[in-house]
Amino acid sequence: QVQLVESGGGSVQAGGSLRLSCAVFGYTYSPYCMGWFRQALGKEREGVAGINMNGGINYVDSVKGRFTISKDNAKNTLYLQMNNLKPEDTAMYYCAAHYRRDRCFLWTNDFNRWGQGTQVTVSP
Repeated sequence: QVQLVESGGGSVQAGGSLRLSCAVFGYTYSPYCMGWFRQALGKEREGVAGINMNGGINYVDSVKGRFTISKDNAKNTLYLQMNNLKPEDTAMYYCAAHYRRDRCFLWTNDFNRWGQGTQVTVSP
């Protein structure tokens, strides 16, 4: 059973940076698609960035140019480098994965493996 464990959240001031990590355990076959999602208080969970097995990447418009998703296959770890953070980036961030091979969009319902989340707080 695939397990995802996030780390790297914290509190920073606007303009600062954080790097989130997601360690992947317990899989026989690598997930086809992995992504980062976030959920702010009182809001729906939204996709932030996704990456498929072939290296294809997509981002939500609000983070383009500021966030970078990457993965280290040797370390079985997914990353999200977040630069120029804004207060509106404050949320619980989740790592997620799925195995369907026909798409890798940031559609929450496609993802069926989730980590426990790591909090990111950005102060003005």
